Amino acid sequence: MNISVPRRVTAVAALAALALAGLTGTSASAGPAAAAAAPDIPLANVKQHLTDLQSIATANGGNRAHGRTGYKASIDFVKAKLDAAGYTTTLQTFTSSGATGYNLIADWPGGDPNQVLMAGAHLDSVSSGAGINDNGSGSAAVLETALAVARSGYQPSKHLRFGWWGAEELGLVGSKYYVSQLPTTERAKLSGYLNFDMIGSPNPGYFVYDDDPTIETTFKNYFAGLGVPTEIETEGDGRSDHASFKNVGIPVGGLFTGASRVKTSAQVSKWGGTATAFDRCYHSSCDTTSNINDTALDRNSDAIAHAIWTLSGASTPPTGKVFENTADVSVPDNGAAVTSTVNVSGIAGNAPSALKVDVDIVHTYRGDLVVDLVAPDGSVYSLSNRSGGSADNIVQTFTVNASSEVANGAWKLRVQDKASADTGYINSFKLTFP
Repeated sequence: MNISVPRRVTAVAALAALALAGLTGTSASAGPAAAAAAPDIPLANVKQHLTDLQSIATANGGNRAHGRTGYKASIDFVKAKLDAAGYTTTLQTFTSSGATGYNLIADWPGGDPNQVLMAGAHLDSVSSGAGINDNGSGSAAVLETALAVARSGYQPSKHLRFGWWGAEELGLVGSKYYVSQLPTTERAKLSGYLNFDMIGSPNPGYFVYDDDPTIETTFKNYFAGLGVPTEIETEGDGRSDHASFKNVGIPVGGLFTGASRVKTSAQVSKWGGTATAFDRCYHSSCDTTSNINDTALDRNSDAIAHAIWTLSGASTPPTGKVFENTADVSVPDNGAAVTSTVNVSGIAGNAPSALKVDVDIVHTYRGDLVVDLVAPDGSVYSLSNRSGGSADNIVQTFTVNASSEVANGAWKLRVQDKASADTGYINSFKLTFP
């Protein structure tokens, strides 16, 4: 991660279709294509890539920095893997600080060329170390996800593109160059860019970029399905390569596990670890293969694959008409009921006898919650009444016989916390009409 600029889930399978193909937030449109389930990303494979990057650094003066032999060897290593897997790769060159820099772009054949989903990570380290967490971790996980696409023969609706950026540590130089070279018409084809910078910090937090709402929700759903709480990422805002895309209006999102900031006591209670820096070896010589938390690397690698599969769409036709609200709604502790609303239109007659209600509520004690579906005429359908005991979250698809209700109108998910000491929020709410 660059330091020169300050910067502002498997229940998941049931929620994968929440991310609409157009990467919008609240919507009422034809249902998304059914998303194929993402494969598990083998941690051992990701760690082997990190071992190989460490070996490259060790053989080249201890680092993989821009303008040094270790960086070019890193690019060659990643390119060879992708070429062998059937990708179309492009090596893009630029000049920074008097040295030649390299970006590597890899396109997976197929998909709609006018709808491109891209994921990337910076491959360079600082000159003081091998950069295994910053950012071998993101680079290796993106590489293994790309290889998983090839192994599975995945053919999504959207075109998939992956990128590895040079000279990020000098001010996002490589990604800025890539974006600057894209004609306006090509920029318009990018439906989203996902960035992964430092996803295996040894004292990790689980941070999600607060940018495009659908990308954000996709990651939050994944971690909610694991029972892992997340927070909005602030330490790296504007300091990694997503900023290059965001600044020209391309939707962005991503993951991060923390850098030099100190983990708070509340975060220690939430995630474990110690009240020290998320990465004590940030930009230091000790950022080696021993500076990785395997659990964080594994979870984040799988989250990358989940997002790629979910947001790129599948080749199967829509199964219904979907109405969705992905805006977060805070649920007051032992307080008044709150609602999330979807406005249904264009449905003839009454609602079906098997109305699908997808609920994603992030909460530290689901036994406090009363959850109802409220029809446009005020009729109430109970979904969950303080059930589930000490479990976290309600990430579930309910089926409601709503055949006596007129379909069109404002449907509400109503949630009330009936006891003290636990907090949460409505993450998303979706109705599917067959």
